[in-house]
Amino acid sequence: MAKKNGTILFKCSNCGYSQPRWLGKCPDCGEWNTMEECIIDQTKVTPSGRGSATQEKIKPVNLSSVNAQDNTRFQTGIPEFDRVLGGGATKRSAVLLGGEPGIGKSTLLLQTAASVARGFGKGGKVLYVSGEESAGQIKERADRLGLDVSGIQLLCTMRLEDCLDALDSINPLFVIIDSIQTIYSAEAGLVPGTINQLKYCANEFISWVKERDSVLIMTAHVTKEGSIAGPKSMEHMVDTVISFERNDEDIRFLHAQKNRFGSIDELGIFTMSEKGLSPVLDPNSLFIIKRTDKQPAGVACTAVFEGTRVFLVEIQALTIPAKASISRIYSEKIDSGRVARVAAVLEKRCGICLSDQDIYINVAGGVRLSESSIDAALAVALYSARTDIPVTSGTAVFGELSLAGEVRPVSKTAQRIKTAKNLGFINIYSPEKAPEVTAVSDIKTLIKTVFR
Repeated sequence: MAKKNGTILFKCSNCGYSQPRWLGKCPDCGEWNTMEECIIDQTKVTPSGRGSATQEKIKPVNLSSVNAQDNTRFQTGIPEFDRVLGGGATKRSAVLLGGEPGIGKSTLLLQTAASVARGFGKGGKVLYVSGEESAGQIKERADRLGLDVSGIQLLCTMRLEDCLDALDSINPLFVIIDSIQTIYSAEAGLVPGTINQLKYCANEFISWVKERDSVLIMTAHVTKEGSIAGPKSMEHMVDTVISFERNDEDIRFLHAQKNRFGSIDELGIFTMSEKGLSPVLDPNSLFIIKRTDKQPAGVACTAVFEGTRVFLVEIQALTIPAKASISRIYSEKIDSGRVARVAAVLEKRCGICLSDQDIYINVAGGVRLSESSIDAALAVALYSARTDIPVTSGTAVFGELSLAGEVRPVSKTAQRIKTAKNLGFINIYSPEKAPEVTAVSDIKTLIKTVFR
């Protein structure tokens, strides 16, 4: 009874006795209705490398009879990492962490491994697989960071089969693969990093972790455009995709691009030093510049939400006459299309000419902004830069700007106002009425009110 991908076999779930056809009673142990249909896959081998792998044939079940999975989480001990993961690492999940070379992926994961191992105890429940560095290099980094690594099992190899053998023998609760592009299997060729190798090796690791209460984290290289190198299907295979970025200084940003077990809006913020990555306890200190003298023109502050936290950020604008009569927009942290739209609304509704200007936009601290609540503050910064009239210190503005010039309400206004007040902002402009807040309904009113 041969099949395309294997041979049908009936195996007793009680004693393991098998034979080629079904029987109501097991001849070996005498139990009734224990013969389960299985498939012998000739392309697979057992973990020991001998014989063919036998797996039970999967049959459909009624969805109403299935018990909901209890996605038990455990804390990694790195609060900013837990925040981005959705509250902690979820068992039976696979995480893909991407970032440019030298940004600190290995440092972050070594710190996380040490913290998790400390929580589990010295029982070898953490496995760190490195295909890029030697054991001596990793130990040197751990000593420099002052980490207790006695509970971490280290495997330095590039062969998939060695990794799977170690996983089966140790059965760890926390697995780190650094990086997936360096792992190869003879089944998919001998060159690491190819599309087939990435898909095959990632699938083997994910299949292993899905059958156990473990967590898998794989690091990945990125292209020069910043996207994860390799096939896009690899991002579909994992449960969480996390991007590790940096600004021009020693600040690191960790955010999820995909998360089946939490929000993708959370932002983890770290500072990099010789002692490793440290969480930033007061993120607003990075994004708000404290000045002792008068605030310059072209600066406006706004409140933005990143997951469950509110940040006050400073938007900076600069306008200069366009060269060769062709105006351009230079903006990395805010989408240039949004800047062009806000500039067009200002020019149409307020009569200020921006079409003959080169526009430069920056965000203090290097954080990227994408939500619509920044429209009003961006308009104020552009108007201030064009007229060279500074905004009064202690001013915060937020609201969505429509093409008709309306300043529209945004979500979670109360939390934005509360955070701004707590940080000492006394002039708050919002499209919604609230105590100690100036309500504005359109861009003309906003500009006249802010600039008196």
